[in-house]
Amino acid sequence: MLGARLASVLVAVMVTSSLLTGCGPVVQDGVTLGTPSPSRPSKTPVAAPVPPIAAPVLAIGTAATATSPRISVRVKPGGAVNLSLANPRPSGAQLTFLVVQSIDGWVEVNLPDRPNGSRGWIDSSAVSLHTLEYDLRVSTQQNTLTLYRNNTLEKTYSVATGTGGTPTPRGSFYLTELLAPTNAGYGPYAFGLSAYSEVLTSFGGGPGQIGLHGTDDSGSIGKSASHGCIRMTNADITALASVLPLGTPITIE
Repeated sequence: MLGARLASVLVAVMVTSSLLTGCGPVVQDGVTLGTPSPSRPSKTPVAAPVPPIAAPVLAIGTAATATSPRISVRVKPGGAVNLSLANPRPSGAQLTFLVVQSIDGWVEVNLPDRPNGSRGWIDSSAVSLHTLEYDLRVSTQQNTLTLYRNNTLEKTYSVATGTGGTPTPRGSFYLTELLAPTNAGYGPYAFGLSAYSEVLTSFGGGPGQIGLHGTDDSGSIGKSASHGCIRMTNADITALASVLPLGTPITIE
């Protein structure tokens, strides 16, 4: 999980970023690996690539970016409100969803909230829709992450995932935010996921949100070594940060 506090910086085009919590140090043989030092975040956003605007029905998927200061989430189209989400998020990240389906002016979306797999309905007039061409697939058995573009394999990366005691949660999620951490333990970039640890309800002052990030412990790559986050080499996370927009699906098995 992304631990303690993370700060973001301005990169290229202006898009809101975010503050995440979760993956932290792991102790192996009495040695603490990848220990991040706490730092207080600035409010400067990181830019994530912005996909083109298009219709909501696509082979890969559609992201919905909030355009209203508050989004009401309903149990069904036009039904009762069961959740209200602020935009931007408390960290400054622009609120983003992954669309499940669209019906008569309403969109069903995956939510960046507990419990994992939460869904709800939002008014389509409160969001802008963007096409998605990339998706990520993680194997916790092989400790690999594979990048696909339009269902064609682009590249497979070696990663570190959670330990037996703090496993990386499995399921279908999406990228919710992009940060440039101020503490070296997380590398140059960290994506927040809509996934949360199913073991840790809090971590380092945050809610136990799972991240996809770099690391200062390259020796952990290819192993089960984290508190649930997915670690990559700093070069690999930098490459992904330059192409993946928020809302990109990620499947963890």
